[in-house]
Amino acid sequence: MVKAEISVRVHPNAARSEVAGVTDGVWQVRVSAPPVKGKANKELVSLLSRLLDVSKSQIGIVKGHTTRNKLIAVVGLTQEDIRKRLLLP
Repeated sequence: MVKAEISVRVHPNAARSEVAGVTDGVWQVRVSAPPVKGKANKELVSLLSRLLDVSKSQIGIVKGHTTRNKLIAVVGLTQEDIRKRLLLP
């Protein structure tokens, strides 16, 4: 099974949830949810699931459950697949 990991920096309490781009190999992701009781993490997984067109169960937070810097695993996609899908408008 193909699995890729990406580094993500989460910016909670944003006006809207979106991928803002990549800086030094780290995806900058804005989420509208606050960083309280896992709400921002849940929003992050939902957003990535929608943008990558995979189920939520295929996305997992490997490291960084309580920090803004996270390592995300995506089952079923390669790094190249992820890059292409997140950079599309």
